[in-house]
Amino acid sequence: MNPAAWGETIAACATAPGMGAVGLIRVSGARAREIVASIAGDGLMAQPHSTVALRSLHDAAGLIDKVLVCVFDAPRSYTGENVVEISVHGAPYIVRRTLEALFRAGARPAEAGEFTLRAFLNGKMDLAQAEAVADLIAAQNEHAHRLALRQLRGGISQKLDALRERLLHFAALIELELDFSEEDVEFARREDLLTLLAEVEKETRNLTDSFRGGRAVSQGIPLVLAGKPNTGKSTLLNALLEDNRAIVSDVPGTTRDVVEDRLFLGGFEFRIMDTAGLRETTDVVEAEGVRRSKAKIAAAAVVVFLHDPCEPPDLSGLEIADDATLITVASKFDLSPKAAPKGSLPLSVHTGLGLEELKTKIVEHAQSLLRDGEMLTHARHYEALMRAADALVATREALTAGASGEIVALELRRVLEHIGSVTGKIESDEVLGAIFSKFCIGK
Repeated sequence: MNPAAWGETIAACATAPGMGAVGLIRVSGARAREIVASIAGDGLMAQPHSTVALRSLHDAAGLIDKVLVCVFDAPRSYTGENVVEISVHGAPYIVRRTLEALFRAGARPAEAGEFTLRAFLNGKMDLAQAEAVADLIAAQNEHAHRLALRQLRGGISQKLDALRERLLHFAALIELELDFSEEDVEFARREDLLTLLAEVEKETRNLTDSFRGGRAVSQGIPLVLAGKPNTGKSTLLNALLEDNRAIVSDVPGTTRDVVEDRLFLGGFEFRIMDTAGLRETTDVVEAEGVRRSKAKIAAAAVVVFLHDPCEPPDLSGLEIADDATLITVASKFDLSPKAAPKGSLPLSVHTGLGLEELKTKIVEHAQSLLRDGEMLTHARHYEALMRAADALVATREALTAGASGEIVALELRRVLEHIGSVTGKIESDEVLGAIFSKFCIGK
């Protein structure tokens, strides 16, 4: 986005494209009232803040629509600027014609995420909260929605800002010492700074440790169905999805590639994957399917391993993440004359035996990912805090080694820079462009 264009008045449709009952058109900028008044009548200029009025929209060709117009005066609006929101009937033709009239009157089309970018630039929210707006729009399950709301309310921002303020206090004292270097004075007690660094490092590590779980909860928890050929993986996938998503056959090796879909259980979203049967094969295509299966297993948060109920599960040659949950399932148990091997869940999709218990075990893993405190969901935040943690270690090492105040101050600045980049206390136009370009038009 061109910073020179941020002062212009922008307009866009804020509702999804296509036919609908209502289309919401948002206009933001210093001339918002004036531009909308040119097509909605001069009475709009006197309409009180935060009120709704029924008005008629006209262009050179005549009446466009009877609409509801709501006005918000700066700074009491989403963007912090003058904002006018127009609710038109949702026909694409009406929306398009209204926007064209606004553009002719002096507005320009908004870029992706530009309304929220202006909210950030005008101090209505920090950068982490702005990203939470996109998360809220994209939330596909109950817990992703909760995480986004928590971040939108400023949970992570408040924690990081508090830590940063305490570090800033010490950084200022050390910088002050540099001004009096010839007098050999100490304004910042090194012992107190070391204690603070340990506290900040602990909080930073807690947040970075939450990233894998937070990311999985917000974007879908990877759940892999694995096992040898003909153990009922595809049948189980269809049962969990309550749909004939995968081809089921008695012929071994029917599934040769990963079949993926979305599964919702207990308020969580899972990315469930049916994989190729694990076995040695000379078939080039099937061998590639087995290789892909093993890669998915290694990256999964939950692995449901199906095996013959008459034999213990054979997990040889598989890599399963240390923090992943492994559920072994004695599949097709209705056909077995024996008890299930110890530790395996007896399952029969055809009779329903064990299916609800399996769902419970899967949801229990998802619940274990949740934390009472804040959780990171963005790779940008994770990377910034990992760099902050490294800088904290370097600062501590400099202190304990008796390094000069200049070195300690330099390392502290690095910590402050990385923490500040999460909330936007320190940002660049390049970073802002990358973040807001992922937003939808009109938000």
